[in-house]
Amino acid sequence: MNRRTFLLGAFAGTAAIALGVNLYSPEFSLPDEGEGKDYRLLFGVLLPVMLDGALPDVATHKLAAQNRTLDAIKHSIDVLPDEQQTELFELLDMLENRLGLLLLTSNMTPLLMRSPSELTQMLETWRHSYFALLQTAYLGLRELVMASYYACPEHWSRLHYAKPELFK
Repeated sequence: MNRRTFLLGAFAGTAAIALGVNLYSPEFSLPDEGEGKDYRLLFGVLLPVMLDGALPDVATHKLAAQNRTLDAIKHSIDVLPDEQQTELFELLDMLENRLGLLLLTSNMTPLLMRSPSELTQMLETWRHSYFALLQTAYLGLRELVMASYYACPEHWSRLHYAKPELFK
């Protein structure tokens, strides 16, 4: 076998494999999650960083507060106007995508693999960025998390707030 025949065969084989991979479409279905994708895992990573100092110290109470806040976040997203939901979902999709992470944080490491100090640094960089888009992303995530956390009455005691009584 001469070199030309070998190279032509390798090229043809590579082209056939590339075509086969391109045409192959596995048939699988993702579970239906209702109206939109659930970002519990992403928010589960960001909650301890964004609510540092506000979450209870006891592990079981902390987990319960995080789960209650994640439910409240889902409810808060559902009542947002469509335009804001679209923008938020674009941001969350970028945070779950490695290319999006590279653009937003200059780092391809998934958020799940980052330490709390790295996540805090990322959020602070967004907060003080000279790009208005990153500041908006930070403020949007922060407001969504804070509003969802303090929407739950059991978290009001940390603020020393009591629901007003109309009739005594």
